[in-house]
Amino acid sequence: MKPIITASECVSESAGPRPPVLLDVRWQLGGPHGRPDYEAGHIPGAVFVDLDAELAGPAGSGGRHPLPDPEEFGAVMRRAGVSRDTPVVVYDGGQGWAAARAWWLLRWTGHEDVRVLDGGLAAWKGELRTEIPAPAEGDFRPVPGALPLLDADGAAALARSGLLLDARAAERYRGDVEPIDRVGGHIPGAVSAPTSENAGDDGRFLPAKSLAARFEGLGADRAPEVGVYCGSGVSGAHEVLALAVAGIPAALYAGSWSEWSGDESRPVAKGPAPQ
Repeated sequence: MKPIITASECVSESAGPRPPVLLDVRWQLGGPHGRPDYEAGHIPGAVFVDLDAELAGPAGSGGRHPLPDPEEFGAVMRRAGVSRDTPVVVYDGGQGWAAARAWWLLRWTGHEDVRVLDGGLAAWKGELRTEIPAPAEGDFRPVPGALPLLDADGAAALARSGLLLDARAAERYRGDVEPIDRVGGHIPGAVSAPTSENAGDDGRFLPAKSLAARFEGLGADRAPEVGVYCGSGVSGAHEVLALAVAGIPAALYAGSWSEWSGDESRPVAKGPAPQ
C-alpha cells in the first residue's frame, strides 16, 4: 500500500464502504497551537491530535519530542476512533512533518493501513466544517516494533556501517547555525539530506522515481541499512516517509539531534561533508 494518498482519492474513499478515520495534526515548530485553526475549519469528520501533547512524551534527556508512552498513544488513537482494521488518513497544514510523525507512530505500533494526505490541507478542495466530531471508541492496541527504531548508539553505528541521513537544513548540519539545540553540527559519518528537498513548493512529495534517484545519489542503493535523524524526530519521520514512497525502508532515530547534542560526551562533527 502506498504511504500517501491524494485529496481526490481521499474524497472517493471517504464516500466508500470503508471510510478512513481522519486525523488533523496541524502543528508548527515554535508556532501557534494548531487547535484554533482546526476549530475554524477542518476536513469533515477529522479529529484533532496534538503533536506536542499526544504524539510525543515530555521533553528531557530523550530530546524535545521523545516517543510517547505506547499505551497513552493507543488511548489517544482509540478516542479518535482508530481501530485495528480501519484505514487512517493523517493530514496537517501542508508541510507534512506532523502528519508524517503520526503516520510513523501508527505504523511503528502496528497499524497497517495508514496514509498521509499528500500536500496536506492545502491540497484539499472540498468543504471544511467546524463541527467537532465525537467518533465511536476504536479498538486499536499498539504493539511497538513494526518499523525499525534507532537509539543514539544505534545511530552512531549505522553512520559507519550503513547510511545515516540528516534531515535538517544544511546549515544546521554544517554547524554554521544552531537556533534550537546546545551545539551545531552533525553525528559523525552522517550525510546531509534536507527534508525540504523531498517535496515541491506545494508540499506534495516528488514522484517516487525522483525520490529514489535522490536517495540513490546519497548512497541508499549501496548501503546495507538506511537510517534518518533530524532535530527532534519530527521532520525525520517525513524523510522516512519519503524513503517509503521511493520504496526504501529506513529506521528513525527518534531522539535525533536534540538528544544527541544534549549529551556532551557524544562527538560532534562540523562541515559540509561526512566526517
